[in-house]
Amino acid sequence: MKKTGKMRIAIISSSFRAEVTENLEKYCIATFKKKGVTRSQIDIFRVPGSLEIPLIARKVAKKKTYDAIIAFGAIVKGKTYHFEQIANECARGCMEVSLKYEVPVIFEVLAVYNIQDAIERATRKEENKGVEAALTALEMIKIISNI
Repeated sequence: MKKTGKMRIAIISSSFRAEVTENLEKYCIATFKKKGVTRSQIDIFRVPGSLEIPLIARKVAKKKTYDAIIAFGAIVKGKTYHFEQIANECARGCMEVSLKYEVPVIFEVLAVYNIQDAIERATRKEENKGVEAALTALEMIKIISNI
């Protein structure tokens, strides 16, 4: 397995709904630190919204310097079909990047029916999606390095 001190992690985070994504980042980074990954091993790329995440994920993956990419965003259902378009295309784009570049893209772009659901997932101690993203990234890095 790749040593934690050698890992490089990219976090791509939407600036839209920053009250959610900043908390996801905070819990994610704290979890990485507990597992021996330093802040200097983590690069954060901020994009305007969730639909912009896949392009930056592709650019980051193309560099072949990151062991995992984490995507953070929050998409809240409104009265139009826009919610589904953004959520589906963001997920599809991230999956395409993961498969093409063979790097795990941990998808924690929260598609919710109200903003409070996203805030809870980003701030609660149990089942925090930022924590889950870090742990999933570490597990995927381990699995891939053992293949």
